[in-house]
Amino acid sequence: MASLSSSIPSRYSHTDTEARWQKLWEQESAFSPEYAKTIGRETKGDPYCIVIPPPNITGQLHVGHALNNTIQDVLIRTARKQSRPTLWVPGVDHAGIATQARVEKDLKEKEGITRHDLGREEFLKRVWEWKSHYGDVITKQMRRLGYSVDWTRERFTMDEGLSKAVRKVFVDLYNQGLIYRDTRMVNWDPEARTVLSDLEVEYDEGFKGELWSFAYQLSDGNGEIVVATTRPETMLGDTAIAVHPDDNRYKHLIGKTCKHPFVDRKIPIIADSILVDPEFGTGAVKVTPAHDPNDFEVGKRHNLEFITIFDEAAHVNQRGGEFTGLERYAARKAVKKRIAELGLERGSKDNIMSLGKSQRSGAVVEPMISTQWFVKMEPLAKEAMDAVDTGKIRFVPDQWRNLFFSWMNEIRDWCISRQLWWGHQIPAWHCADCQHITVSLDDVTNCEKCKSGNITQDEDVLDTWFSSGLWPFSTLGWPESTDDLRTFYPNSVLVTAYDIIFFWVARMMMLGIHFMKEVPFQDVYIHGLMRDEQGRKISKSLGNNIDPIDVINSYGADAYRFFLMATLTEGKDSTYSESRLKGYQNFANKVWNSSRFVLMNLPDDFTPITDSKQLAKLPLEAEDLWILKQLNQLIETLDRTLTNYKFHIATEELYTFIWNQFCDWYVELIKPRLYESELTESKKTALHTAVFTLRSILNVLHPFMPHITEEIFSILNKQEGTNKQDFLMWQPWPEVTPLSKDQQSEATALELLQEVITKARLIRAEAGLAPDRKIKIIVQTANHRIGKVISLKEKAVLRLSQAEEIKVTESHTAGKADSMEAFSDGEVFVPLEGLLDITKEKDRLNKEILKIDKQADTSRKKLSNSKFIESAPADVIEKEKQKLAEAEEKIASLQKGLDRLAKMG
Repeated sequence: MASLSSSIPSRYSHTDTEARWQKLWEQESAFSPEYAKTIGRETKGDPYCIVIPPPNITGQLHVGHALNNTIQDVLIRTARKQSRPTLWVPGVDHAGIATQARVEKDLKEKEGITRHDLGREEFLKRVWEWKSHYGDVITKQMRRLGYSVDWTRERFTMDEGLSKAVRKVFVDLYNQGLIYRDTRMVNWDPEARTVLSDLEVEYDEGFKGELWSFAYQLSDGNGEIVVATTRPETMLGDTAIAVHPDDNRYKHLIGKTCKHPFVDRKIPIIADSILVDPEFGTGAVKVTPAHDPNDFEVGKRHNLEFITIFDEAAHVNQRGGEFTGLERYAARKAVKKRIAELGLERGSKDNIMSLGKSQRSGAVVEPMISTQWFVKMEPLAKEAMDAVDTGKIRFVPDQWRNLFFSWMNEIRDWCISRQLWWGHQIPAWHCADCQHITVSLDDVTNCEKCKSGNITQDEDVLDTWFSSGLWPFSTLGWPESTDDLRTFYPNSVLVTAYDIIFFWVARMMMLGIHFMKEVPFQDVYIHGLMRDEQGRKISKSLGNNIDPIDVINSYGADAYRFFLMATLTEGKDSTYSESRLKGYQNFANKVWNSSRFVLMNLPDDFTPITDSKQLAKLPLEAEDLWILKQLNQLIETLDRTLTNYKFHIATEELYTFIWNQFCDWYVELIKPRLYESELTESKKTALHTAVFTLRSILNVLHPFMPHITEEIFSILNKQEGTNKQDFLMWQPWPEVTPLSKDQQSEATALELLQEVITKARLIRAEAGLAPDRKIKIIVQTANHRIGKVISLKEKAVLRLSQAEEIKVTESHTAGKADSMEAFSDGEVFVPLEGLLDITKEKDRLNKEILKIDKQADTSRKKLSNSKFIESAPADVIEKEKQKLAEAEEKIASLQKGLDRLAKMG
């Protein structure tokens, strides 16, 4: 066959390679679990399944998606190579509020109309059209990172199958008494004009508000009572004033009434020890039962009138008298002005308070009374807590377990109805004649109670998280009993960030256990967020947003993927770093160049050994045994770290093995053998070992860097004469090579040889010798195996040490100009006489020490500055400490060199 030299480009192009393999993988349906049968691959072990956390159809790929999905792909590709039946299910979420808001914005900007101008049916047509045009943007971007999801199984939270599942869950929970309808205080988003669950409200705990006081005059004209409020506009809905029953200031007023200054309404003064803190404000509290959660409870205790004063846009309604039509903050100003005009204002003061805002729109949430649908959570929560408590579901890291329990112990019923048009419409029909509600799997035309045809479907839709909560089993075909459901439920792991443990993770647990009678996943791996180099969260609002597509274009998907995995430290956030990205791009190039070197040295028609047992029978030399021993350790470490989600350790081990042990040591050590003109037994053994190790590297690196490894593997396939398309992703995970005790002992001897070379290099570096100055090395040791291996590998030792001679002896009398470094089994001497000008070298080292010490002093001053320690981000302080430690280490090394020179004269 033709030489491989013509088929391996000298430079690696990530752009061409990535696009080509992504297209080919998908064309061949190589990500499907059925592909194993296509290629005659036998699967074994427990099935491995992940369902992707569905991104919103409005979304663009961001760094959080890239981090989360890369973790999943590493796990999936590893399981696939371990021959397990493997499935990664992709999909997107309909994202009720976000999508509706996006389409409404487009309608307003492009056509100047609202959804109400179109009507519900026509508006929903527009949303589906928008979804078909823009809804797959993020999935197209995901393909750029080479994710091996089975695109033929892609799901959407509003596709036909999932819609059927959502309806069944609602109906079943309703029939079981776990879904009910009730009128209560809710969180109202006046911008999105919908109710929100408690979890969708974010609180600004340090909001600088105002505590404003005004007086209500007593109805009998004998005085006044002063109340304080942070929301003056809500006094339009006041129906009581509460005081503490033991407060002597107000005991005589309990039972009397005040007159409202703007509406014809008398306001009773009541005693309530639960609501009122006599030490706060004036000790008298205005009660607005329809617009405050605490006041709502007071209203129920004292049978007060509930007066709603806002419409769905938070404008004052007809109950607001002269203020009707004003937006709530305009109403606040107007109420304060009129109160002042009436002479009833009694002052104000600053007040730090907690202000709830909609996570969806950012609007300040308005507490409102509304009739909504709810899920009883306590019975469902108990099953989920039991599953975690008994170890059926494991949180990784374990610290998130405590947070999960703390929330579940305080869980409240979940408000699941939303006043939107886009989403799963609630399958409930209201009868206008008898007021009965019919809940049904199928659309109905008659009331189930009175048989009237005068019924209409509930206009509300379900919370987006309701359908997402069914994701682990609905995506596999439930409620039908499909092969996928039987094979891949429960899922193996859920990978997610910590910010949606309650929104999504806990709800999947509760609904999965309830309907499947089995946990939805075995592990929950919680990763941190990606932060910039200043320690700030990456976001558009901070102007530090990083577009993954830009990163891929610059550095390649593989370098980006490896970077993301290398930054994952258990329980901590990750830090974005351009320098590290560049470093991993260089790593990809190192993989390419070392692979190219090995493959280009293969003779024509050379068929490498692929079986480890067969390889172990070859006349392996010390460096061959050493690299196989190191490879065995790498495989064992990866098996352990990937099982336990220690991704940063896995990447560190991969990087060290490939760059340091394989490229810098093994390839360099075998070069004398490869350069032999004849195909000797030694050369053949070196080639077999090099290719076997390279093949193993490609296999274990593939989950992290799939494109470059697949490319190199395809070139290797050509050398082996494989005509069919044989994807690396389906090649088995490597097993350890069996080595005898003698072989392992010989591998250890090579490690001592490496120490000798390293110590000789250190002496050269500290002496400041130019690369062209050849040294002599004297190794003093009583270990005869070292002498033997040095004798066998003399050419490699001399080349790697830039030496002209090496001698091994049991006893050496050091000369005055000898420099010495100890190693594990002896000492390495290098005579420096005649190789350097001692005076000049002393001067050079002193200048270098002064220069570095000046830099170190800058770091010392920073770290001793209390202002710097208090104000600088933790990672900046850590970098400064690291900089100082490196400088001090370098100074110590230079001082050691000076001390050596001092002994020489």
